Amino acid sequence: MSVTGRHVVITGGGSGVGAEIARRFARDGAAVTILGRRIDPLQEIAQETGALPLAADVTDRASLDAALQQARARHGPIAAAIANAGAAASAPFSRTTADDLRASLAVNLEGVFHLWQAALPDMKQAGWGRMIAVASIAGLKGFSYVAPYCAAKHAVVGLTRALACELGATGITVNAICPGYIETPLLDRSITAITDKTGMSAEQATASLLSGNPQKRFVQTSEVAEAALWLCSDGAASVNGHALALSGGEV
Repeated sequence: MSVTGRHVVITGGGSGVGAEIARRFARDGAAVTILGRRIDPLQEIAQETGALPLAADVTDRASLDAALQQARARHGPIAAAIANAGAAASAPFSRTTADDLRASLAVNLEGVFHLWQAALPDMKQAGWGRMIAVASIAGLKGFSYVAPYCAAKHAVVGLTRALACELGATGITVNAICPGYIETPLLDRSITAITDKTGMSAEQATASLLSGNPQKRFVQTSEVAEAALWLCSDGAASVNGHALALSGGEV
């Protein structure tokens, strides 16, 4: 696999999907840097994987640049930039504010933009690179009550496709992974929120989330990590500008 010995940077690396990606890439011999706003969860994953943990806010370019400077000092130029940090808030559109929209765009879109742009010079100089966004099927279809999140994730897919065209001849590929609902503690909180707001049981809330998935199961973090690893492999060298749906056939 192409990541062996290469420097891979993962945002949102302290939990859930980001942590699992860090584990998987570390097992394959990558030099891993994990970024997040809180250092304690990052340090826990670092102890497990040997990754370099660095606190940084992806919405703040200066904060990100400072962290990446430390990362390069430890692991060298960045070969793969995996933009996984994200956040979703739920509210009817009528009660969604412009600030809500801006906040969603800041973390879900600008965070991807900042990481990829910061890593680009390293990749261009090497003539090889992998840019990956962990987006969502909310970047491929609409969902009620999460309009800002859907807007941001659709924009990530657009950014992916545009950069894939622009960078196609440089040895750099740009792709997005678009999972459905992933089985993480965040999903548990979402189910609890649904039960609190609607009076559904946990079983009913779970069934409602799975209603559009032909496989009738939640995506696993390991499946997202394996997809990211494949996109970094030599076998995926021609996969560029792709929005890879991991949704059991929902989209």
